Amino acid sequence: MNTIPLQQRGLAASRLILGCMPFGGSWDRTPITQADVLKAEQAVDAALSIGINMFDHANIYTMGKAEETFGRILKGRPQLREQMVIQSKCGIRFAEGDVPGRFDFSKEHILSAVDATLGRLGIDYLDILLLHRPDPLMEPDEVAAAFGHLKAAGKVKYFGVSNMSASQIKFLQRSLPDQLAVNQLEMSLGHLHWLDQGVHVNQQAGASVNFAEGLMEYCQMERIQIQAWGPLAQGRFTGRSLVGEPEHVQQTAKRVERMAQEKETTPEAIVLGWLMRHPAGIQPIIGSANADRILACKAAEEQARQMSREEWYSLYVSARGQNMP
Repeated sequence: MNTIPLQQRGLAASRLILGCMPFGGSWDRTPITQADVLKAEQAVDAALSIGINMFDHANIYTMGKAEETFGRILKGRPQLREQMVIQSKCGIRFAEGDVPGRFDFSKEHILSAVDATLGRLGIDYLDILLLHRPDPLMEPDEVAAAFGHLKAAGKVKYFGVSNMSASQIKFLQRSLPDQLAVNQLEMSLGHLHWLDQGVHVNQQAGASVNFAEGLMEYCQMERIQIQAWGPLAQGRFTGRSLVGEPEHVQQTAKRVERMAQEKETTPEAIVLGWLMRHPAGIQPIIGSANADRILACKAAEEQARQMSREEWYSLYVSARGQNMP
């Protein structure tokens, strides 16, 4: 398989990413426990043992405790930092008193959020900073000023976005001297809008698809790394109870299990390999703190290389619950 866009930019990033959203315990202000740190460290070690060196954070994950937990791991094992590609996100703010939850791409917030993230992680720089979700009040020149300050200060190497359309990326990019490196999107066998948007061109069925037109093609043409959050579809095809799920979902789970048995691998490797088989060079983000589940993803890249066009389509058509063409 070809190198992924991040590798083409000189970042030694693994094809799989460990998402650190579960780190730090509950989504509240309760203190981090030693058990929380130990569980996270076991997850990190599991990831490293199967070649994952890239770790995804956001300043809001478990109210900041995910980054703090990761920082405690790095404090005890500082040699790990130079082996890792670390990215985080900012731009989502929780409700405060009478002020509602909101998005904030102001220069002041971006700068303060990055400083807080670096403090919690206990590191000097982020490899990548992503803007978490589109802010309707975004002013590209103000974002550019924040990014320029962070890069000049050596606090961030590369910048990207999450959940943005091609037009939103273009609108922001016109003010930036450096090309955005990443767009992070929900993508899985259980969330197929990113594929359906393309195959439903000039079809009535496309009216129900909620995905920005041309986004996949734009990111590929501009060498923007597409990262997939939720790639395991919350375990829907890898062993989760499917009571009450539609028949086509249950049948797809059985198909995944049969393929895994035939290929002597895991359902997780099949599901992730299906995503990675796409020519966009997608990086799936495994959002788990379960070491065993992380280890089950080991063969994903190998399964992507081996997966035939017919096998790929068999999973896609089964998961969408509707024949093609």
